[in-house]
Amino acid sequence: MRGTLFTCLVSGVFILFSLPLHPQSKPLSYHIETAPDWTQRFASDSNWIGGDGLFSFALDGVDTVGTFSNDTCLLVFSDSFWGQRVQGKLTQGGSMVNNTGAFVLQKPNGVPQLTFFHGGTANHPRSLFVPRLPQAPKGSYYWLGDGFVNQEQGNKLYLFAYLMKNTGAAVFGFKEVCNTLIIFDPKEKPPFQHSRQLRTPLFVDSTQNNPASYSFGAGVLVNTAWAQVPHPDGYVYVYGVKGKDKALLVARVKPKEIENFECWQYWNGAQWGHDIQQAQAITRHVSNELSVTPLPDGRYLLIFQKNGIEPIIGMRIGASPVGPFGPIIPLYHCPEPAQNKNLFAYNAKAHPVLSKNGELLISYHVNSFRFLEDFKASPSTFSPKFIRLVFENDVQ
Repeated sequence: MRGTLFTCLVSGVFILFSLPLHPQSKPLSYHIETAPDWTQRFASDSNWIGGDGLFSFALDGVDTVGTFSNDTCLLVFSDSFWGQRVQGKLTQGGSMVNNTGAFVLQKPNGVPQLTFFHGGTANHPRSLFVPRLPQAPKGSYYWLGDGFVNQEQGNKLYLFAYLMKNTGAAVFGFKEVCNTLIIFDPKEKPPFQHSRQLRTPLFVDSTQNNPASYSFGAGVLVNTAWAQVPHPDGYVYVYGVKGKDKALLVARVKPKEIENFECWQYWNGAQWGHDIQQAQAITRHVSNELSVTPLPDGRYLLIFQKNGIEPIIGMRIGASPVGPFGPIIPLYHCPEPAQNKNLFAYNAKAHPVLSKNGELLISYHVNSFRFLEDFKASPSTFSPKFIRLVFENDVQ
């Protein structure tokens, strides 16, 4: 492996790395910058205080680098906080809802403008999507995964959602019940009253023979010509995560067949098959939210939080949407856990649609094992943080 790696330990310090994967490929040279413009955009004094589970979508389905100019894109979040703050301090409210959204409009001056929304009224925040499945347990709720705007299904957004219930455990006291697709027109006015909820077979619960449950929707790669990716094969790749070692699984389906689950295929380590129980890991030590972004030379960048909650944003370089993926390349050391031992960083991913040519904008989240105390003291801790992966050559 050629190249030099300088690990970034504090904000603003650069990482420079050079690594060839294929003999025909140019070395991937880049540096890392913090992105305070985007971080501050989410930490402004507004009614939306913070939230995790950030995913981004172009309304036309073209989630590629450099395509966001004068159009609008949609953001979704999972657990989100609403209230009022002045000069960074919480002054009123602080209520939590399980999922929310925002529109991003690119203004003529090039500065994106965010408009946040939820499913309730101004005085009574409510989740944007609440479970309507007949089998949903009382008190269950949705956390949102990745998705895509499907040009082959009337430009509807197919959004993966995890139906969750609380378990009462002191730490990480929640459990997934089932995997759902929420289907709606993203150009419709929120709260998307005409959305449809479809239970999927994409969640496999733990059993005696399968001690680790897994679910799909952690990341989506739309590898079609209309998505304007470099090497389309007509499939949508949907990634899942399994077990304590954060094993990465992958499924694929044609966009027009997304609701026909008999057409879904799962990578079993050697070939595609139709048995979800045979899905095998293509790599490990990723996070429950991540991204896979194609490069023009045929390589794929997997961006994730190392082992779920380590303070390292990692990258693996792959030869295809199913790998093989190379070793973990540390991109950035999130500084927040070093500043407060109760904090942890999680769920890093890239946002191609929000990225300018020559870069990948990457977000991550910060949470606390002492949440109530830290939230009251510094609510902006819980809004997304951003860095940029800036390419030094013409791979993007």
